[in-house]
Amino acid sequence: MESILIIGCGNMGGAMLQGWLASGMAPERFTIVDPVLAQAPDGVTLLRELPQGPFDAILLGVKPQLLGDVAPAVARLASARTVVLSILAGVELASLAVRFPDAGGLVRIMPNLAAAIGRSPVALFGQGLDAARRDAVTALMQPLGTPEWLAEEALFDLVTALAGSGPAFVYRFIDALASGAVALGLPADQAGRLALATVEGAALLAAASPDSPGELARRVASPGGTTQAGLDVLDAGGAMAALAEATLRAARDRSAEMAREARGG
Repeated sequence: MESILIIGCGNMGGAMLQGWLASGMAPERFTIVDPVLAQAPDGVTLLRELPQGPFDAILLGVKPQLLGDVAPAVARLASARTVVLSILAGVELASLAVRFPDAGGLVRIMPNLAAAIGRSPVALFGQGLDAARRDAVTALMQPLGTPEWLAEEALFDLVTALAGSGPAFVYRFIDALASGAVALGLPADQAGRLALATVEGAALLAAASPDSPGELARRVASPGGTTQAGLDVLDAGGAMAALAEATLRAARDRSAEMAREARGG
């Protein structure tokens, strides 16, 4: 994985590139093809048209609906030495295999924007990889956070909802905490700072603790205390759990719908 071609470097592709460079990877290893990107990080090659190659890995970072437009030209670069990496939500390996029949391996990847700071979950599922290439893909993803190989591709829609879309749901919760405090009388700027610091600290503690988040919540709450009073509202009728399940279901089902659209395309 010494030479990596990035096709489309938008928000997610850019976050991954930022994470790789921040980890110390040489910028000369990366080539970007993007018709609208204003500039690339120092040392990274930015092109408007496809180069000749060859490349060890090609990362597909375009919008899923553009895959059919870019795939014929990119396929010429996807030889037996090349692993095609896709962050395209809803695009299954079968769809990739049709478009890149000569590739040396195919891998679906689902990170999130925390890849930029090396703190993203990175879900992986691939085909056509020998042990060495699988290890190489894992090593390439490790600077971005926590690589997780899935047991079956059918889980990818749900993981997309949880790990890919999940940060947006967390941001909504942070905003809701701050908005609730403002409604009860706290100044907006102060409420925002406190809500963000609270969630940041809680997440870091949960990541470092051997206890589950549920157990940590129980330990924070004292019977009859302020925390328990708030938890009683969140837990009433299983409302919070039901909301989280419905949120993930909607995102999962949309991912599955996008997969059907990709197959049709």
